[in-house]
Amino acid sequence: MRKQSEKEIEIPINSIFLKGILNIPKKAKSMVIFAHGAGSSRLSPRNAYVARELNKAGIATLLFDLLTEEEDMIYENRFNVPLLTTRLIAVTKWVKTNPKTKTLAIGYFGASTGSAAALQAVAEIKGIKAVVSRGGRPDLVLPYLPKVSTPTLLIVGELDEPVIEMNKIAYERLKAEKELVIVPGATHLFEEPGKLEKVATLARKWFLRFLTS
Repeated sequence: MRKQSEKEIEIPINSIFLKGILNIPKKAKSMVIFAHGAGSSRLSPRNAYVARELNKAGIATLLFDLLTEEEDMIYENRFNVPLLTTRLIAVTKWVKTNPKTKTLAIGYFGASTGSAAALQAVAEIKGIKAVVSRGGRPDLVLPYLPKVSTPTLLIVGELDEPVIEMNKIAYERLKAEKELVIVPGATHLFEEPGKLEKVATLARKWFLRFLTS
């Protein structure tokens, strides 16, 4: 069931509109923009859960589709990190100019390829206060990582061995304040009991630390 504070929106980007779900709790001073992974959308149940937990902490959230329905039908687009990054930056600019959100401190929560887009975006634009990556692919943007100055938290499941190695390589490239957390007993999607809750707790602490400072 959707909360009354959640609003379906359409974000104009050049000649297209990207669908999103915006939730701004009362007295919110910060916002987390979600960049989902390949084949996912603003309706991702995992990202929606994390967003609700952030809302409880007074943090606004925006879940949105990085691709239109037509674009998502082209499989290669889902892994087109430059395109996803461009969309994330465009939506961030919309947030910074929208009357309801322009005063909010901004953080990114990325999953899978969305994490790569988030990290490339913070290397290219200023003003993003924190990044959290869940099961992300930061290895896809290795050349950008030394340029990242935003505090970055990488979260990976213990049983997601290939992605652990990818994140370790990326972690070494990051020069910003950083942390790599491996969640015991978790696979790539954190579907095991209590594992997604752990992700949400880690993310909430990271964002409260850096978005409110």
